[in-house]
Parts: sequence; C-alpha cells; structure tokens
Amino acid sequence: MSGGGYIMKKITLRTLAAAMSLMMLLTGCSEGNETDSSEARITTASQSYEESSEAPETTQGVKMPTDGDVIPWEGEGDPLAGEKSSTTAASTTKAQTTTTTKAAATTTKAAARQNNGGGGNNGGNNGGGAKPAVTPKPAVAPTFASGTPVQRHGALRVSGNHIVDSHGQVFMLQGMSTHGIMWSDESNTIPFSGILSTNSLRVLRDDWRCNAVRIAMYTEEWGGYTTGYASQAKAKVETGVANATSLGMYVIIDWHILHDGNPQTHKSQAIAFFKEMAQKYKNYNNVIYEICNEPNGGVTWAGQIKGYCQEVVNAIRSIDKNKLIICGTGTWSQDIDKVLGNRLSDANCLYTLHFYANTHTDWLRQRLQNCYNSGLPVLVTEFGTCDASGSGYVNESQTRAWYNLLKNLKVGWFNWSAANKNETASAFKAGTNLANISAGESQLTQSGRLIRTLFRENAAANSAYV
Repeated sequence: MSGGGYIMKKITLRTLAAAMSLMMLLTGCSEGNETDSSEARITTASQSYEESSEAPETTQGVKMPTDGDVIPWEGEGDPLAGEKSSTTAASTTKAQTTTTTKAAATTTKAAARQNNGGGGNNGGNNGGGAKPAVTPKPAVAPTFASGTPVQRHGALRVSGNHIVDSHGQVFMLQGMSTHGIMWSDESNTIPFSGILSTNSLRVLRDDWRCNAVRIAMYTEEWGGYTTGYASQAKAKVETGVANATSLGMYVIIDWHILHDGNPQTHKSQAIAFFKEMAQKYKNYNNVIYEICNEPNGGVTWAGQIKGYCQEVVNAIRSIDKNKLIICGTGTWSQDIDKVLGNRLSDANCLYTLHFYANTHTDWLRQRLQNCYNSGLPVLVTEFGTCDASGSGYVNESQTRAWYNLLKNLKVGWFNWSAANKNETASAFKAGTNLANISAGESQLTQSGRLIRTLFRENAAANSAYV
C-alpha cells in the first residue's frame, strides 16, 4: 500500500466528520436539508416502485389495463383476444350457450385485490395477503344531454302493472340485448362487446329508436363472472354503462345465469356484485338491475327463485332504495304466472318473461295477458324472432303478433341479440364490425331488419318512449 494510503488509515472518524461538515458548509447544504431531500427521494422511489411493481403487463402481446383504464373497443379490437372455443352445447329449450368464445387475457390491479378474497383469477392478490375492502363512493350523478331518453324521462319506477317515468307517464323500454360480452364471433376477431361502443349505441338510439340497452354478463359459461374472469367482465359492464350514460340511454346490467340454472348456486357472488354496482351507480337514474336471467333445470319461483331474489333485492336496497330490479322466473323465464299471489314485497320489482317467436306462441301470450290483467308488472328482457335455440327461420307473423300485444299492453322488450354470430337470432351479418355499425339496413340480417322496423314503428306511434 502507498504512503498516502497509510496516512488516510490514520485519519480519525472525528477528523473525517469535521471535513464532511466543512464540505457541506462550503456547498450551502445543511444536514437537515440533505436528510429531507433523501427522505423525499425515498418517498418518490417508494411510490414509483408501488406503481411500477404492478404496472401494465403484457400477455400474448396485449397491453393490460391498469386502474381507471377503459378497455378500447371502438376500432381497436378487444384486449381479451385468445383461443377459440368450439364446444357445442346440447340442444335445449335455450341454446345461447353454443357460441364461439375467446380467452380473457387481461386483469387489473384493483380486480386482483378484490378477487373474491384471495386466490384464483390470474394469480390472486399479487402474492401479498388480502387487503381491507374499501367501500367505493357513489359516482356523482351524471348530467344527461338535452332531448335524450333519460333526460326527458328521468328515474323510472313501477306503478301498478306498468313502468312509469319521473312525470308519472307510462313508459315502454325498448332496446337490444348484447350477446355474451366476453365472447367473439366465429372468426374470434370481432368481440360481441363492441356493440357497446359509443358510436354503435348512438346508431341504436338514433336510427333504431332504442331508448335502452341490455348488457348480458354470463355467470357460469366459459369466460363467465364466476369462472375466474370477474374483473374483465365487470370492466366491460362498467364501460358499457358509461357509454350508454353518455348518450342518455337506460341500461340493464344482466346477471345472465343459464348453465347454472339455479340462481342459488352463485348467490354470494351475485350479492357482492350487485352491492358493488349499487354503490357505484346509486346516483344514476338510468341503471336497472336484472338479477337472474333465466332460472331453469326444474327450479321454481316458490322453491328457489323467490328466496334468491329477496336476498339480492335486500342487498341492493341496503344501498339504493329506488332502482328498478328485474327478477327472473322459472323455465327460462316463462313461468311468470307462478309469481301471482307470491310477489316480493318490494314495490319497484318487475318479473321477467322471455319468448322466441317460433317456439312460444298463443299459449304464452295468453299467460302474459292473464298476468297483466292480474296486475303483475312484467318486462320482456329477451325475445327472438326464431326458435328458442337461436336458429331456425325468422317467423315474422308470430313476431308481429307479440309486438302488437306488447305495444297494446305497453310492456317493454329487448331483442336477442345485437351480435354478428352466425345464427338466425343475430341482428347483424357475420363479419360486421360491431364497434362501428352504421345506420340503415346494409349490415342487417333478416331478423335485424324486422326488429329495426318494429322499433321504428313503435317509436313513431309513441314518441313519448324515445
């Protein structure tokens, strides 16, 4: 070692400290300022690490959303593109389960933390234990553009066997239902959720004369809310609600049970979901809850469905006292007659009837008439122009028979479906970009042309509905 090095070894700590103090004095720094600066840098670095450690990841080349991101659907495709499912469901009275689906490849930091209490769903809570649940604050009440359906009619409620608007006038909801929002067409390139883009909803509102849209969120099917894709499905619902709200349209959030059959199967998840939605949309006049799409498989109103509905309604009402709530009925929501004399006590509940024109004819129309005459408030949240399987041929005469009855009774209706799937029930031709539909009939199937015509006829005859 050199002599200089030897001398440096002999320097005492006191001398070194004095030298450092002198240097700091000469540079205008103080020990206190240096400490503050260091702490500031540490805080910044800590915040940066907090954010970057859970920053957007890339899965199969797709940038994943972070908190607050809106998944782009308008001309940008779907970030949930993945493998095609070609499973064909058995032929039943309802066959919407037969569809081409796609894998969900994205998740969000917030969703991972609220992943039903821990594991599953893309690796659970990022390896960190469960964090305390935070009750979100209700969103500020939106302002609806002048002349839009919600601006004109305001909050809806049940009065007798009708829906009435904020002025006490009978109001008939009219619109399209999405297909499964987590799924795509047969090419696996066009997501069904694209129809919820602002552009496409505007066409449905202005050209088709729809005053509402129904968002079908499957529960147990592939990609369903209860199968590990809760965060992705919820993100699509929330973006659909935001876009419909921006256009002054009413919007139904549909807990779309089908394969699960018994609504009791996922009751706890349904309650948690609707409590979250109720908290988020408490101040929204345009949001409506459909709490069990089509109970089936032998469950009955008295046996399983009513009890489920009562619990979910109670959960919503603990937060929101006034929203319309739609309750499904037995046998794929055909058994509305079983509700007579055994309704829920909640005054703002409606009961669901579904029909497909080539399957459900005079006998079900008579059931609706009887229930209406008995004072039961009914809403048709799903109907088709063809067989209940979604296939077969378009039965225009039976569809018009249903339309005439519903128009006379002023019972609202939602057509299945605003999709481009290769089936008779689809309103759009295969290959249509659902995120960018156009006015007119060039993109429409036979079913789509008929429904657009009927919606426009109804709006022309009843301008109060649009």
